[in-house]
Amino acid sequence: MEFGVIDILVLSQALWRLNIWNQMPQFPPPGPKPAPPNNNNNHSYAISTLDMEISDEEWERQQKALDWPGPDDEITQLSLSTSPVHSTFSIVGLKNSYKVGEDISIIITARDHNKNLKRYGGDFFKAKLFNSKLKASVYGEVVDHRNGTYSVALLLPWEGQAEVFVRLEHSSEVVKILKKYRESSFPRSHYNGHFEGPGPNETRISEVVQCNLKWGGDGSWRKGNCCCEYKDLKTGTVWQCERPKKLSCDKLVHHSRGGLEKNVFLLFFHRKLTNVAIPGDKININVLPNTADNGMLTYGEFPAGFYLKDVWTSFVCNTQKFNSSQMGNCLKNKIVYLLGDSTTRQWFEYLERNVPGLKRMDLHTPRTGGPLMAVELKNNIIVHWKPHGVPLRFIKMLITDLHYIANEIDEIAGGPHAVVVFTIFAHLVFHPITFYIHEVAKIRRSVVALLSRAPQTTVIIKSGNTAGVKLDANKNIFQSDWYVMQLNTVMQEMFRDIGVIYLDVWQMTSCHYLRENIHPGPVIIANEVKMFLSYVCPI
Repeated sequence: MEFGVIDILVLSQALWRLNIWNQMPQFPPPGPKPAPPNNNNNHSYAISTLDMEISDEEWERQQKALDWPGPDDEITQLSLSTSPVHSTFSIVGLKNSYKVGEDISIIITARDHNKNLKRYGGDFFKAKLFNSKLKASVYGEVVDHRNGTYSVALLLPWEGQAEVFVRLEHSSEVVKILKKYRESSFPRSHYNGHFEGPGPNETRISEVVQCNLKWGGDGSWRKGNCCCEYKDLKTGTVWQCERPKKLSCDKLVHHSRGGLEKNVFLLFFHRKLTNVAIPGDKININVLPNTADNGMLTYGEFPAGFYLKDVWTSFVCNTQKFNSSQMGNCLKNKIVYLLGDSTTRQWFEYLERNVPGLKRMDLHTPRTGGPLMAVELKNNIIVHWKPHGVPLRFIKMLITDLHYIANEIDEIAGGPHAVVVFTIFAHLVFHPITFYIHEVAKIRRSVVALLSRAPQTTVIIKSGNTAGVKLDANKNIFQSDWYVMQLNTVMQEMFRDIGVIYLDVWQMTSCHYLRENIHPGPVIIANEVKMFLSYVCPI
């Protein structure tokens, strides 16, 4: 076994014998009717479809879409989990050369640390085809055959050479742990509430306490002198803060991120086990020109496009090559509302740098926390960026500047001049998926109302990014790309047939040669924004 795993096995088995799973407070599977809170001391609460504000039928569709295979039994030995060293990939029927537009097939075979073939699926693999010199890459969808083997069909979209790259992000055993956390009321992320108010002798006093989401029954998070509660009247979301010792609950002024909860499963998320390339047929594939090619805009979701010379060509829409003046012309007489997190703030900053004359207004707000606004008077362009409401892992900022996306959309008049972009993924991975469905259901209701009163409004959903390598094992478990991928699935399902544009940047951030980061590099942001503008100003 690699990297001296014996000591790790001994400790991991000891942890499993402690029956850690049963100590984690759980949310039972949702049922059609709300259940009363279960007041036992493991804080187990039933979340209903009524709580999530969706139908029973929609919940069944979501469960089907989110289904992910894995081991039937809990694996108690690390040696039985999937090994990135002993798992391999091979190219099926490799030929001397191919033509642009053809596919190659890849088979992935999963093995454990004892080199034994796995007999079940659920491993989280990522695959791509790339050429570093051409700055070219394309995403490959991994199909799980649920028997320890996986297949990938990779399109050959450019002329020249190409190489296959496959990595194991998480073993199926780790995904089982992630699912357990996702379905529990375990508070993975903590937050700070900053209270300020008058003190003795005309002084000001302040207190900082822990805060967190209230979801289900009495909530999954409780403190000794609990609690100040803040309920949003429109969305119904409830935020809790530990009651300050000196100040009253109405003195909450600022919000900031806190720490991540320590967990006992870090061994399974060791850097030598997580997000590691697996060995295989790492050879150059020769791709020749295809004179009979009639265009490849027929592939649809997989792949959604490809990079060549750092330019993304989409198979879903006609991507345009906007220069600065063309960006300004596209946004002429437009009000752009960018809502969500720092990944849409990157779009704001790109437009600010590249649209001629677009200048940021001084709103006396944090430069990275916002809210932000930029205007260009000659062409009557206004661009807003606003962060979504709590839970949010941001720097210290005014609680009054944090608004739920659903509420923001309710305040937008809409019309042919209005462009609404929202994203809500990166900060929601720390909380139960049932809560995420509740939040998305509220946003959907607001979007449907907006399109009803102003059907010419452009509404775009920006998917979640891949975050890639995380040096902190806590982030590997609590901010895993597997969580984001599952939230992407929820969003796509809930907005199917609503009449909005789903801009899927998952592939754009997953297959590029730059190291994956929750905040992609400038070249990726440039391609994302040009995709966005191609929807705003179609040919």
